[in-house]
Amino acid sequence: MADISKITLPSGTTYDIKDAVAREAVSSFTKWLGVTTTELTDGASTNPITIDGDSVTAENGNIVSYGNKEFIFNGSTWQEFGDLGALGNMAYADTATGSVTPTGSVSLTTSSETPTITVDSAGATATIKNPTKATVALSVAAAAPGQTAPDNSVTYYSVANETLSLYQLGYTTGDSISTSDVTVRTGDASYKASAISVPTSASFSGSASSVTVTPDSE
Repeated sequence: MADISKITLPSGTTYDIKDAVAREAVSSFTKWLGVTTTELTDGASTNPITIDGDSVTAENGNIVSYGNKEFIFNGSTWQEFGDLGALGNMAYADTATGSVTPTGSVSLTTSSETPTITVDSAGATATIKNPTKATVALSVAAAAPGQTAPDNSVTYYSVANETLSLYQLGYTTGDSISTSDVTVRTGDASYKASAISVPTSASFSGSASSVTVTPDSE
């Protein structure tokens, strides 16, 4: 289901949507107040209490610690829900050091062999036309009488014995380039390797050792 948390009015103003039910639920969540010097026991109704020298009135869901114990206020009485008195030194240590010396030996059976790589199946191929360049006419130009003749000019008239002869011009067609078939690869081949020997077994022999860990002093 889609959610909506804001709304923008035609005026351009954006408003957050207030959820009264959610706000009421959040208000009943637990809250840590701190360490109190007021003596508390399970079921005590002592309120207010002293925290850091200040008098604090507890509300439903407030949590405090007194000595090694933790208490939560249910609105009328304190209920004990934790006692840290049984914790050892490691509970308050950030780091610890220790040493262990394993005994025994590891044996490994191995053999080595250089693998042979061979082509398992050739890749796909295709035939293309390998071109060879050829000289072709790129354009046709004409020069008016008296002007400089263009490159590779062709005379298409002649005058002889007062006779003007006009000639026809023609052209042949053919490939502008010559080609030859060339086979090229269009896909990679697949390869395979001969089997090589790998470690087949390993064993450990020895005896167990005990580890003693001592917490660092804070």
